[in-house]
Amino acid sequence: MSGPFPINFLRFGWIDAADVLLVTVLLYQLYKLLRGSVALNVALGLISFYVLYLLVKATGMELLTKILGQFMSVGVLASIILFQQEIRRFLLSVGKATALERMRSWTWGRPAEAAPLSVGPFVEAAKSLSNKYTGALICFAQASDLTAFAESGDRLDAEISKRLLLSIFNKTSPLHDGAVIVAGGRLQAARCILPVSENPDVPASLGLRHRAAIGLSEITDAVVLVVSEETGAMSLVRHGEVHRNLATAELRARLNEWLLSSAGRPATVPAKSEAAV
Repeated sequence: MSGPFPINFLRFGWIDAADVLLVTVLLYQLYKLLRGSVALNVALGLISFYVLYLLVKATGMELLTKILGQFMSVGVLASIILFQQEIRRFLLSVGKATALERMRSWTWGRPAEAAPLSVGPFVEAAKSLSNKYTGALICFAQASDLTAFAESGDRLDAEISKRLLLSIFNKTSPLHDGAVIVAGGRLQAARCILPVSENPDVPASLGLRHRAAIGLSEITDAVVLVVSEETGAMSLVRHGEVHRNLATAELRARLNEWLLSSAGRPATVPAKSEAAV
């Protein structure tokens, strides 16, 4: 090692400090990328498996070391398969942070920040759809990237309005069958396909629309608004938990608390406590 600072038998220099700093930044960026998704749990499981392999190897358990070593030999390939979406997002974020992108922002100015998300159009649209017993499925992206799910439907990139939401979920609309994804303060896509939850504890009374909402919330940190076509009940799904039969005021309060506060702004209305299903 290079540098003038001896630590017992080690010498810790400026190059070593820069090395540690860069690795720390890289690990932090990876954590931000995986935060709020099931990929973080998978990554922690792989790390635990690798630590177990090192311990077994250090203790001299040859047979178990060879068995675990076979799994470790395909670890890179397995990681690429398991984290293909996260790797794609990481490369995209690296591309956006290049000197060319910074030069572009200096030349043409910084892009305008997205306007704060107003929950009013969603609440009013959900109320109207509930009164007409028309089903709806609206996903609000937060830290997790929902681009992969948005690409499964029809891209809109439209301004949010009650009339547009009612038009999308109208039973005669070709876009009503599927989910709407909201990200960056805009309606990104409609008719999107969501993963259906395989949790056996989900009540049988919940239909496919609710199971799709639960499935998305289990693998991301998205908040999903569901309007039941059978009962007209309005529900919110978050972290795999379903908050059912919400009144209009409570629906607005929860959306304000979960969406606005997560974006760094204080919620204007506190949500009431309710037992989740």
